[in-house]
Amino acid sequence: METKIGSATLELVQGDITEQTTDAIVNAANNGLTGGGGVDGAIHRAGGPVILEECKKLHGCATGDAKITTGGNLKARHVIHTVGPVFHGGDRGEPEALARCYRRSLEVARENGIRTIAFPSISTGVYGYPVGQAARIALNTVRGELAQHGEIDLVRFVLFDRHTFDIYASTLQEFDGV
Repeated sequence: METKIGSATLELVQGDITEQTTDAIVNAANNGLTGGGGVDGAIHRAGGPVILEECKKLHGCATGDAKITTGGNLKARHVIHTVGPVFHGGDRGEPEALARCYRRSLEVARENGIRTIAFPSISTGVYGYPVGQAARIALNTVRGELAQHGEIDLVRFVLFDRHTFDIYASTLQEFDGV
């Protein structure tokens, strides 16, 4: 499923983010950038130890910020690591922090000449963010960034399971008035 925003394409696919051939993939990382479970663990396993070695030199990452490393053994040349918020009900700044993850990741992409980027659904795994709320924030933020900045050609949301894909798809259709 895809839509155009200015000259950029925003698309949704169900699949494995470690298999993407975009210039960069986004890692839903922990503050220490040390690898872990879910998307983070999968990226570190697939990309190999060079990613962790570069992450150690970055001295962690604050929630809502983003930092870049090589893609190691991945098909993508770069990994942009961002730390999403742990969900505590939504009244502790979680929506703003989640939006910052997407904005900052796209900013890092633009700063590094990245034209194509793949995102997971940040914070919806072990961090407990409800998928429907996260999808609305993610898609709204990315659409706004693409409309405002022209340097990115493709943003792909790579959604691991059918349930998450379906929620993102219905949210995108709602935004597009379909």
